[in-house]
Amino acid sequence: MKISIKVLGLVALTGLAGCMTVEQEREMTGALVGGGLGLVSAKVLGADNEWVVVSTLAGAAAGALVARNRTNNTCAYANGDGTYYRAPCR
Repeated sequence: MKISIKVLGLVALTGLAGCMTVEQEREMTGALVGGGLGLVSAKVLGADNEWVVVSTLAGAAAGALVARNRTNNTCAYANGDGTYYRAPCR
């Protein structure tokens, strides 16, 4: 029974992936990569389980935002005084 539920979930995810736009795919990939990096970083640093969850979610959010900005071709640049401005990526 457990195998059939896993297979059904995999088939459902595959079907949903076919309905995504290129921008959504980039955001999802950014979130997965960012979340993975947050998870690995927390584990390498020896964080407890609560911090692992927090760093994974933060990495996923940051990864999705970076991917979203790439679709708009805008980047954030530091002014040097703690503020940022957005401009086309170089």
